[in-house]
Amino acid sequence: MTAVLQEVALGEVASFIRGITFKPSDVVPVGTPGAVRCMRTKNVQEHLDLSDVWAVSATLVKRSEQFLRAGDILVSSANSWNLVGKCCWIPQLDSPSSFGGFVSVLRANSSKVDSRYLYHWFSSPRIQATVRSFGQQTTNISNLNMERCLKLKLPLPSLEEQQRIAEALDRVDELRVKRRGILGGLDALEQSVFADIFGDPSRSPFSWPMARIGEVAEVQGGLQISSSRSKNPVEVPYLRVANVHRGRLDLTEVKRLRASEAEVSRAVLRCQDLLIVEGHGNAEEIGRAALWDGSVESCVHQNHLIRARFDPAKIVPVFASHYVNSPGGRRYLLKAGKTTSGLNTISVSDVRSTPIATPPIELQRMFADRISEVGSLRVANRASLAELDALFASLQDRAFRGLL
Repeated sequence: MTAVLQEVALGEVASFIRGITFKPSDVVPVGTPGAVRCMRTKNVQEHLDLSDVWAVSATLVKRSEQFLRAGDILVSSANSWNLVGKCCWIPQLDSPSSFGGFVSVLRANSSKVDSRYLYHWFSSPRIQATVRSFGQQTTNISNLNMERCLKLKLPLPSLEEQQRIAEALDRVDELRVKRRGILGGLDALEQSVFADIFGDPSRSPFSWPMARIGEVAEVQGGLQISSSRSKNPVEVPYLRVANVHRGRLDLTEVKRLRASEAEVSRAVLRCQDLLIVEGHGNAEEIGRAALWDGSVESCVHQNHLIRARFDPAKIVPVFASHYVNSPGGRRYLLKAGKTTSGLNTISVSDVRSTPIATPPIELQRMFADRISEVGSLRVANRASLAELDALFASLQDRAFRGLL
Protein backbone atom coordinates (compact mmCIF):
# COMPACT_ATOMS: atom_id res chain seq x y z
CA MET A 1 0.00 0.00 0.00
CA THR A 2 1.27 3.47 -0.87
CA ALA A 3 1.63 5.75 2.12
CA VAL A 4 0.03 9.16 1.82
CA LEU A 5 2.88 11.61 2.20
CA GLN A 6 2.51 15.24 3.13
CA GLU A 7 4.06 17.47 0.46
CA VAL A 8 5.56 20.89 1.04
CA ALA A 9 7.24 23.42 -1.21
CA LEU A 10 11.02 23.06 -1.10
CA GLY A 11 11.27 26.72 -0.08
CA GLU A 12 9.40 25.94 3.16
CA VAL A 13 12.16 23.66 4.43
CA ALA A 14 15.35 24.79 2.65
CA SER A 15 16.90 27.82 1.01
CA PHE A 16 19.36 28.60 -1.75
CA ILE A 17 22.43 30.65 -0.84
CA ARG A 18 24.38 32.41 -3.54
CA GLY A 19 28.17 32.19 -3.41
CA ILE A 20 30.85 34.83 -3.35
CA THR A 21 31.89 36.93 -6.34
CA PHE A 22 35.51 36.81 -7.41
CA LYS A 23 37.74 37.30 -10.46
CA PRO A 24 40.40 34.91 -11.80
CA SER A 25 43.01 37.37 -10.52
CA ASP A 26 41.64 36.86 -6.98
CA VAL A 27 42.69 33.20 -6.96
CA VAL A 28 45.70 32.47 -4.71
CA PRO A 29 47.52 29.24 -3.80
CA VAL A 30 45.76 27.02 -1.28
CA GLY A 31 47.36 27.58 2.12
CA THR A 32 48.02 31.27 1.57
CA PRO A 33 47.62 33.11 4.92
CA GLY A 34 44.23 34.80 5.12
CA ALA A 35 42.77 32.70 2.29
CA VAL A 36 39.91 30.19 2.24
CA ARG A 37 39.22 27.37 -0.17
CA CYS A 38 36.54 28.16 -2.74
CA MET A 39 34.48 25.41 -4.38
CA ARG A 40 33.32 25.77 -7.98
CA THR A 41 31.59 23.74 -10.69
CA LYS A 42 34.63 21.47 -11.23
CA ASN A 43 34.29 20.27 -7.63
CA VAL A 44 30.65 19.21 -8.16
CA GLN A 45 30.97 15.55 -9.12
CA GLU A 46 28.89 12.62 -7.88
CA HIS A 47 30.80 13.15 -4.65
CA LEU A 48 32.65 16.35 -3.74
CA ASP A 49 35.92 16.38 -5.72
CA LEU A 50 38.78 18.04 -3.84
CA SER A 51 41.51 17.17 -6.37
CA ASP A 52 41.55 20.69 -7.84
CA VAL A 53 40.47 23.37 -5.36
CA TRP A 54 41.01 27.10 -5.65
CA ALA A 55 41.51 29.58 -2.80
CA VAL A 56 40.66 33.27 -2.45
CA SER A 57 41.05 35.92 0.24
CA ALA A 58 38.67 35.44 3.16
CA THR A 59 37.72 39.12 2.81
CA LEU A 60 35.67 38.17 -0.26
CA VAL A 61 33.30 36.18 1.97
CA LYS A 62 30.83 38.91 2.89
CA ARG A 63 28.34 36.86 4.94
CA SER A 64 28.84 33.99 7.39
CA GLU A 65 26.27 31.91 5.50
CA GLN A 66 28.68 31.84 2.55
CA PHE A 67 30.96 29.46 4.44
CA LEU A 68 30.20 25.83 3.64
CA ARG A 69 28.67 23.69 6.36
CA ALA A 70 28.54 19.91 6.68
CA GLY A 71 25.23 18.80 5.21
CA ASP A 72 25.06 21.54 2.57
CA ILE A 73 24.19 20.54 -0.98
CA LEU A 74 26.52 22.18 -3.49
CA VAL A 75 24.61 22.88 -6.71
CA SER A 76 25.91 23.78 -10.15
CA SER A 77 23.75 26.83 -10.83
CA ALA A 78 25.26 28.02 -14.12
CA ASN A 79 26.60 25.44 -16.53
CA SER A 80 25.88 23.72 -19.82
CA TRP A 81 22.21 22.76 -20.08
CA ASN A 82 22.83 19.09 -19.26
CA LEU A 83 24.81 19.87 -16.08
CA VAL A 84 22.88 22.74 -14.52
CA GLY A 85 21.41 21.55 -11.21
CA LYS A 86 24.00 18.81 -10.75
CA CYS A 87 24.76 18.52 -7.05
CA CYS A 88 26.96 16.91 -4.43
CA TRP A 89 26.92 16.51 -0.65
CA ILE A 90 29.27 18.53 1.55
CA PRO A 91 30.86 16.42 4.31
CA GLN A 92 32.68 17.81 7.35
CA LEU A 93 35.58 19.76 5.83
CA ASP A 94 38.98 20.10 7.47
CA SER A 95 39.38 23.82 6.77
CA PRO A 96 37.10 26.83 6.22
CA SER A 97 35.70 26.80 2.70
CA SER A 98 33.40 28.99 0.68
CA PHE A 99 31.87 28.66 -2.76
CA GLY A 100 31.22 30.90 -5.72
CA GLY A 101 31.42 31.52 -9.38
CA PHE A 102 28.80 29.27 -10.88
CA VAL A 103 27.74 27.27 -7.81
CA SER A 104 25.21 27.84 -5.04
CA VAL A 105 24.26 25.99 -1.89
CA LEU A 106 20.95 24.38 -1.01
CA ARG A 107 20.81 24.42 2.80
CA ALA A 108 18.23 22.48 4.81
CA ASN A 109 16.31 23.81 7.79
CA SER A 110 17.33 20.97 10.10
CA SER A 111 14.23 21.37 12.30
CA LYS A 112 12.03 20.47 9.33
CA VAL A 113 14.00 18.26 6.96
CA ASP A 114 16.89 15.83 7.31
CA SER A 115 19.74 17.07 5.11
CA ARG A 116 20.62 13.58 3.77
CA TYR A 117 16.98 12.95 2.93
CA LEU A 118 16.90 16.27 1.10
CA TYR A 119 20.11 15.42 -0.77
CA HIS A 120 18.80 12.04 -1.92
CA TRP A 121 15.58 13.68 -3.11
CA PHE A 122 17.28 16.56 -4.94
CA SER A 123 19.86 14.26 -6.59
CA SER A 124 17.28 11.70 -7.75
CA PRO A 125 16.96 11.32 -11.54
CA ARG A 126 13.39 12.64 -11.68
CA ILE A 127 14.16 15.81 -9.72
CA GLN A 128 17.43 16.37 -11.57
CA ALA A 129 15.59 16.19 -14.90
CA THR A 130 13.00 18.68 -13.61
CA VAL A 131 15.67 21.04 -12.30
CA ARG A 132 17.51 20.94 -15.64
CA SER A 133 14.28 21.93 -17.36
CA PHE A 134 14.24 25.06 -15.16
CA GLY A 135 17.51 26.27 -16.69
CA GLN A 136 17.32 29.66 -18.38
CA GLN A 137 19.46 29.45 -21.49
CA THR A 138 21.76 32.32 -22.45
CA THR A 139 24.36 32.31 -25.23
CA ASN A 140 26.50 29.40 -24.05
CA ILE A 141 25.24 28.63 -20.57
CA SER A 142 22.13 27.64 -18.66
CA ASN A 143 21.29 29.43 -15.40
CA LEU A 144 19.32 27.64 -12.70
CA ASN A 145 15.97 29.26 -11.90
CA MET A 146 16.10 28.95 -8.13
CA GLU A 147 12.67 30.45 -7.62
CA ARG A 148 11.07 27.66 -9.65
CA CYS A 149 13.14 25.08 -7.77
CA LEU A 150 11.88 26.39 -4.43
CA LYS A 151 8.31 25.76 -5.57
CA LEU A 152 8.97 22.04 -6.18
CA LYS A 153 6.88 19.74 -4.00
CA LEU A 154 8.93 17.66 -1.57
CA PRO A 155 7.35 14.57 0.07
CA LEU A 156 7.84 15.14 3.79
CA PRO A 157 7.27 12.33 6.29
CA SER A 158 8.32 12.73 9.91
CA LEU A 159 11.97 13.51 10.67
CA GLU A 160 12.38 10.01 12.07
CA GLU A 161 11.04 8.49 8.86
CA GLN A 162 13.22 10.80 6.76
CA GLN A 163 16.29 9.59 8.63
CA ARG A 164 15.28 5.95 8.15
CA ILE A 165 14.89 6.46 4.41
CA ALA A 166 18.19 8.35 4.16
CA GLU A 167 20.03 5.60 6.05
CA ALA A 168 18.61 2.92 3.73
CA LEU A 169 19.72 4.84 0.66
CA ASP A 170 23.10 5.57 2.24
CA ARG A 171 23.77 1.86 2.77
CA VAL A 172 23.28 1.08 -0.92
CA ASP A 173 25.23 4.19 -1.93
CA GLU A 174 28.18 3.06 0.20
CA LEU A 175 28.26 -0.20 -1.74
CA ARG A 176 28.32 1.77 -5.00
CA VAL A 177 31.21 3.88 -3.74
CA LYS A 178 33.18 0.76 -2.77
CA ARG A 179 32.52 -0.82 -6.16
CA ARG A 180 33.77 2.32 -7.91
CA GLY A 181 36.82 2.22 -5.67
CA ILE A 182 37.55 -1.31 -6.84
CA LEU A 183 37.26 -0.19 -10.47
CA GLY A 184 39.65 2.70 -9.76
CA GLY A 185 42.03 0.22 -8.16
CA LEU A 186 41.97 -1.90 -11.32
CA ASP A 187 42.99 1.15 -13.36
CA ALA A 188 45.92 1.68 -11.00
CA LEU A 189 46.77 -2.02 -11.24
CA GLU A 190 47.09 -1.75 -15.03
CA GLN A 191 49.49 1.17 -14.67
CA SER A 192 51.49 -0.78 -12.10
CA VAL A 193 51.72 -3.84 -14.37
CA PHE A 194 52.90 -1.61 -17.23
CA ALA A 195 55.60 0.00 -15.06
CA ASP A 196 56.75 -3.36 -13.65
CA ILE A 197 57.24 -4.85 -17.11
CA PHE A 198 58.38 -1.87 -19.18
CA GLY A 199 59.50 0.81 -16.72
CA ASP A 200 58.59 4.49 -16.84
CA PRO A 201 58.56 5.69 -20.49
CA SER A 202 59.94 9.06 -19.38
CA ARG A 203 63.06 7.49 -17.82
CA SER A 204 62.96 3.78 -18.56
CA PRO A 205 65.81 1.84 -16.96
CA PHE A 206 65.36 -0.86 -19.59
CA SER A 207 66.33 1.41 -22.56
CA TRP A 208 64.10 -0.28 -25.12
CA PRO A 209 64.79 0.47 -28.80
CA MET A 210 62.63 3.30 -30.12
CA ALA A 211 60.67 3.70 -33.35
CA ARG A 212 58.21 6.21 -34.77
CA ILE A 213 54.55 5.26 -34.75
CA GLY A 214 54.49 5.72 -38.53
CA GLU A 215 57.15 2.98 -38.85
CA VAL A 216 55.07 0.37 -37.01
CA ALA A 217 51.50 1.43 -37.81
CA GLU A 218 49.31 2.74 -40.59
CA VAL A 219 48.18 6.21 -39.50
CA GLN A 220 45.18 7.96 -41.03
CA GLY A 221 42.79 10.82 -40.40
CA GLY A 222 39.00 10.58 -40.40
CA LEU A 223 36.01 12.04 -42.19
CA GLN A 224 35.13 15.71 -41.99
CA ILE A 225 31.61 16.52 -40.80
CA SER A 226 29.68 18.91 -43.03
CA SER A 227 26.11 19.59 -44.20
CA SER A 228 27.01 18.45 -47.73
CA ARG A 229 27.18 14.86 -46.48
CA SER A 230 23.39 14.55 -46.75
CA LYS A 231 23.85 13.77 -50.45
CA ASN A 232 25.99 10.68 -49.84
CA PRO A 233 24.44 7.21 -50.36
CA VAL A 234 25.57 5.33 -47.22
CA GLU A 235 24.68 6.05 -43.57
CA VAL A 236 27.07 4.70 -40.95
CA PRO A 237 27.86 5.25 -37.24
CA TYR A 238 30.92 7.33 -36.47
CA LEU A 239 33.11 8.04 -33.47
CA ARG A 240 33.97 11.56 -32.31
CA VAL A 241 36.11 13.07 -29.56
CA ALA A 242 33.36 12.58 -26.96
CA ASN A 243 33.57 8.82 -27.52
CA VAL A 244 37.32 8.51 -26.91
CA HIS A 245 38.74 9.03 -23.43
CA ARG A 246 42.14 8.12 -22.04
CA GLY A 247 42.28 4.35 -22.17
CA ARG A 248 38.52 3.84 -22.52
CA LEU A 249 35.57 4.36 -24.83
CA ASP A 250 32.25 6.00 -24.01
CA LEU A 251 29.64 4.71 -26.45
CA THR A 252 26.63 6.18 -24.65
CA GLU A 253 25.87 8.21 -27.76
CA VAL A 254 27.20 7.17 -31.16
CA LYS A 255 26.12 9.52 -33.93
CA ARG A 256 25.67 8.72 -37.62
CA LEU A 257 26.78 10.37 -40.84
CA ARG A 258 26.35 9.84 -44.56
CA ALA A 259 29.38 8.94 -46.64
CA SER A 260 30.41 7.52 -49.97
CA GLU A 261 31.31 3.85 -50.24
CA ALA A 262 34.94 4.81 -50.88
CA GLU A 263 35.01 6.91 -47.68
CA VAL A 264 33.53 4.09 -45.63
CA SER A 265 36.07 1.66 -47.02
CA ARG A 266 38.88 4.05 -46.10
CA ALA A 267 37.70 5.08 -42.64
CA VAL A 268 35.96 1.97 -41.31
CA LEU A 269 37.45 0.83 -38.01
CA ARG A 270 38.86 -2.57 -37.15
CA CYS A 271 39.04 -4.08 -33.70
CA GLN A 272 42.26 -2.98 -31.91
CA ASP A 273 42.67 0.22 -33.94
CA LEU A 274 44.08 2.94 -31.69
CA LEU A 275 42.04 6.16 -31.82
CA ILE A 276 43.95 9.32 -30.90
CA VAL A 277 42.25 12.66 -30.17
CA GLU A 278 43.37 15.21 -32.76
CA GLY A 279 41.66 18.34 -31.47
CA HIS A 280 40.40 19.54 -28.08
CA GLY A 281 39.72 22.78 -26.23
CA ASN A 282 41.95 21.57 -23.38
CA ALA A 283 45.60 21.25 -24.44
CA GLU A 284 46.11 18.44 -21.90
CA GLU A 285 43.53 16.27 -23.67
CA ILE A 286 45.00 16.21 -27.16
CA GLY A 287 46.67 12.87 -27.87
CA ARG A 288 44.51 10.91 -25.44
CA ALA A 289 43.83 7.50 -26.92
CA ALA A 290 41.71 4.36 -26.66
CA LEU A 291 41.48 1.06 -28.51
CA TRP A 292 38.45 0.38 -30.67
CA ASP A 293 36.60 -2.71 -29.40
CA GLY A 294 34.58 -3.47 -32.54
CA SER A 295 31.27 -3.28 -30.67
CA VAL A 296 29.54 -1.13 -33.32
CA GLU A 297 29.45 -2.63 -36.80
CA SER A 298 30.67 -0.61 -39.81
CA CYS A 299 31.80 2.26 -37.59
CA VAL A 300 34.01 5.03 -39.00
CA HIS A 301 35.73 7.98 -37.31
CA GLN A 302 35.60 11.73 -37.84
CA ASN A 303 38.58 13.94 -38.62
CA HIS A 304 39.12 15.02 -34.98
CA LEU A 305 40.25 11.46 -34.31
CA ILE A 306 43.36 9.94 -35.85
CA ARG A 307 43.56 6.17 -36.34
CA ALA A 308 46.73 4.14 -35.83
CA ARG A 309 46.54 0.52 -37.02
CA PHE A 310 49.58 -1.30 -35.66
CA ASP A 311 51.47 -4.19 -37.20
CA PRO A 312 50.87 -6.83 -34.48
CA ALA A 313 54.17 -8.52 -35.32
CA LYS A 314 55.95 -5.37 -34.13
CA ILE A 315 53.65 -3.66 -31.63
CA VAL A 316 50.78 -5.18 -29.63
CA PRO A 317 47.94 -2.61 -29.70
CA VAL A 318 47.23 -2.86 -25.95
CA PHE A 319 50.85 -1.98 -25.25
CA ALA A 320 50.64 0.95 -27.70
CA SER A 321 47.52 2.32 -25.99
CA HIS A 322 49.10 2.26 -22.55
CA TYR A 323 52.35 3.71 -23.86
CA VAL A 324 50.71 6.62 -25.73
CA ASN A 325 48.53 7.43 -22.69
CA SER A 326 51.42 7.34 -20.20
CA PRO A 327 52.96 10.66 -19.07
CA GLY A 328 56.22 9.90 -20.85
CA GLY A 329 54.59 8.46 -23.93
CA ARG A 330 52.34 11.46 -24.53
CA ARG A 331 55.03 14.11 -24.01
CA TYR A 332 55.83 14.41 -27.72
CA LEU A 333 52.23 15.03 -28.77
CA LEU A 334 51.72 17.62 -26.04
CA LYS A 335 54.71 19.55 -27.37
CA ALA A 336 53.58 19.13 -30.98
CA GLY A 337 50.12 20.58 -30.30
CA LYS A 338 49.19 23.87 -31.95
CA THR A 339 46.48 26.30 -30.90
CA THR A 340 44.14 28.02 -33.35
CA SER A 341 41.00 29.93 -32.31
CA GLY A 342 40.98 28.23 -28.93
CA LEU A 343 41.28 24.69 -30.34
CA ASN A 344 44.42 22.67 -29.64
CA THR A 345 45.33 20.27 -32.44
CA ILE A 346 47.87 17.74 -33.62
CA SER A 347 48.26 16.41 -37.14
CA VAL A 348 48.47 13.00 -38.75
CA SER A 349 52.15 13.68 -39.40
CA ASP A 350 52.64 14.49 -35.69
CA VAL A 351 51.22 11.08 -34.78
CA ARG A 352 53.39 9.37 -37.39
CA SER A 353 56.46 11.08 -35.89
CA THR A 354 55.61 10.18 -32.29
CA PRO A 355 58.30 8.02 -30.64
CA ILE A 356 57.23 4.65 -29.25
CA ALA A 357 59.28 2.04 -27.41
CA THR A 358 59.64 -1.37 -29.05
CA PRO A 359 60.30 -3.92 -26.30
CA PRO A 360 60.42 -7.62 -27.27
CA ILE A 361 57.08 -8.77 -28.68
CA GLU A 362 56.97 -11.61 -26.13
CA LEU A 363 56.95 -9.06 -23.29
CA GLN A 364 54.22 -7.07 -25.01
CA ARG A 365 52.08 -10.20 -25.38
CA MET A 366 52.64 -11.12 -21.74
CA PHE A 367 51.48 -7.63 -20.80
CA ALA A 368 48.40 -8.01 -23.01
CA ASP A 369 47.53 -11.31 -21.28
CA ARG A 370 47.72 -9.66 -17.85
CA ILE A 371 45.63 -6.72 -18.99
CA SER A 372 43.06 -9.16 -20.33
CA GLU A 373 42.81 -10.74 -16.87
CA VAL A 374 42.32 -7.31 -15.30
CA GLY A 375 39.73 -6.59 -17.97
CA SER A 376 37.72 -9.66 -16.97
CA LEU A 377 37.65 -8.39 -13.37
CA ARG A 378 36.58 -4.97 -14.63
CA VAL A 379 33.67 -6.44 -16.62
CA ALA A 380 32.43 -8.34 -13.57
CA ASN A 381 32.71 -5.30 -11.30
CA ARG A 382 31.00 -3.03 -13.82
CA ALA A 383 28.12 -5.48 -14.04
CA SER A 384 27.85 -5.49 -10.25
CA LEU A 385 27.96 -1.67 -10.18
CA ALA A 386 25.21 -1.51 -12.81
CA GLU A 387 23.03 -3.73 -10.63
CA LEU A 388 23.69 -1.53 -7.59
CA ASP A 389 22.92 1.61 -9.61
CA ALA A 390 19.62 0.10 -10.74
CA LEU A 391 18.77 -0.92 -7.17
CA PHE A 392 19.63 2.55 -5.86
CA ALA A 393 17.48 4.27 -8.52
CA SER A 394 14.58 1.94 -7.70
CA LEU A 395 14.90 2.64 -3.97
CA GLN A 396 15.02 6.39 -4.62
CA ASP A 397 11.85 6.21 -6.67
CA ARG A 398 10.06 4.10 -4.09
CA ALA A 399 11.26 6.21 -1.17
CA PHE A 400 9.75 9.43 -2.48
CA ARG A 401 6.48 7.77 -3.41
CA GLY A 402 5.95 6.40 0.12
CA LEU A 403 6.77 2.79 -0.81
CA LEU A 404 10.04 2.26 1.05
